[in-house]
Parts: sequence; C-alpha cells; structure tokens
Amino acid sequence: MFLENTVNHKEQFGWIEVICGSMFSGKTEELIRRLKRAQFAKQKVEIFKPTIDTRYHDEMVVSHDANEIRSTPVPAAANIAILAQGCDVVGIDEAQFFDDEIVKICNDLANQGIRVIVAGLDMDFKGNPFGPMPALMATAEYVTKVHAVCTRTGNLANYSFRKPDNDKLVMLGETEEYEPLSRAAYFYAMKKDEEK
Repeated sequence: MFLENTVNHKEQFGWIEVICGSMFSGKTEELIRRLKRAQFAKQKVEIFKPTIDTRYHDEMVVSHDANEIRSTPVPAAANIAILAQGCDVVGIDEAQFFDDEIVKICNDLANQGIRVIVAGLDMDFKGNPFGPMPALMATAEYVTKVHAVCTRTGNLANYSFRKPDNDKLVMLGETEEYEPLSRAAYFYAMKKDEEK
C-alpha cells in the first residue's frame, strides 16, 4: 500500500507517483482514491486526462466501478503545464495516450513542489512498453503496479489482451474489446492468434 511522502518544508520539491498495470487492474480507482484524500485535506488539486478518452464521460475521470472525479480533458501534455500552476497536487489519467513531453512536464511540476500522480497502462496490447510510461516509471519516486485477475486462469493478470482483430496501437475499449490475462494465458492467446 502506498503511503504519502513525509513533507519536509525546507525542501520545496514535489515528487512523482506512477500507478501502472493492465486493463481492469484498478489504476484509475487508486488514482481517484489518492486525489480525493488530497481534496479532503484541502489541498488544491487538478486532474487531467487526454481528450481522446471519452469512454465514460467527456470531463470526468471514471473508474470501471463508476467512481468519478472532475477532470480537465487536454489535447496535449503541454496544456497541463499551463493549467497546473498554483496546484498542490496534479493527477493525470491514461498517461500512455500523451506525447513524450508528459515526462518533462511531470518532472518540471515535481521540481516546482507539486505532487504529481500519474496512472496509465504500462504495456500495450502487444505486451510492449506503452508510450511515455517507461520513462515516467523510471523518473518517479514511487511506482505502484496493480494487477487484474486473469479471466481464464484466475491468477494475477498484467497483460491487456485485445479480442478484436485490430492492429491500431490506440483503440479505446472495455470488456467487449479487452480482457486481462496472466502471462501464461496471454502467451497461449497470442500464439493462437498467430496461427490464424
């Protein structure tokens, strides 16, 4: 379980927390939990998500089990730097969909004394590191990897298997399009797809 950093008021630096994992692992749920705690503590919080993520709501960050928090959709990472001024805490959902500038922006915000909490898929549907997530994980002070439950084996799942035959890297979807799989189940599912 993640515990908030002890604040040293002499050191005016923030930090970066990354919450990563597969689809249906609870990334957004954990992001919302941390952000609501900061709001309860009367900290100035801003939440951002990419404009392309309209699955549940245009302006809310919504978890699969319908928890939600107000957010600002932005088309590019550069918008976050402008809109986050004066915040204590910045939350970013679906970070894998942002351009690589998100890494510099998160580090700049942390260097300004802001706590930055980022959630995103660590791997794409092919099992490869996804977008800026590896660099965010490398520069973060805290990385929390959450897991789903494999729909085929019941083991811990860390792969997002895409059901439809579609090779586009970005394809928004839910349980109809994706299922969380363990390493073994993912290996056999990919092998079966290759044999088609």
